[in-house]
Amino acid sequence: MVKKSFISVISYEEKEEKKGSVVFQILRLTNRIRTLSSHLKLHRKDYLSKRGLHKILGKRQRMLSYLSKKNRIRYKQLINQLNIRDSKTR
Repeated sequence: MVKKSFISVISYEEKEEKKGSVVFQILRLTNRIRTLSSHLKLHRKDYLSKRGLHKILGKRQRMLSYLSKKNRIRYKQLINQLNIRDSKTR
């Protein structure tokens, strides 16, 4: 498994300023999801990592639904930027 193979979408200065923002948290969760997915391709029977992946997916889903309610335009930009599909809202 190769660490740090994913390119950061935001610059270092923005990271220092906006660590608590919803958008930054979604970016970090997406990076973590991608690394866990590549790990699970190699280790198919790693059930603890699979459980952690499901928890992270749920957390990202909740944050995306929150962002879609608060700022629909930024939500659409983030979906396109991260190349993840539009999720169903409740």
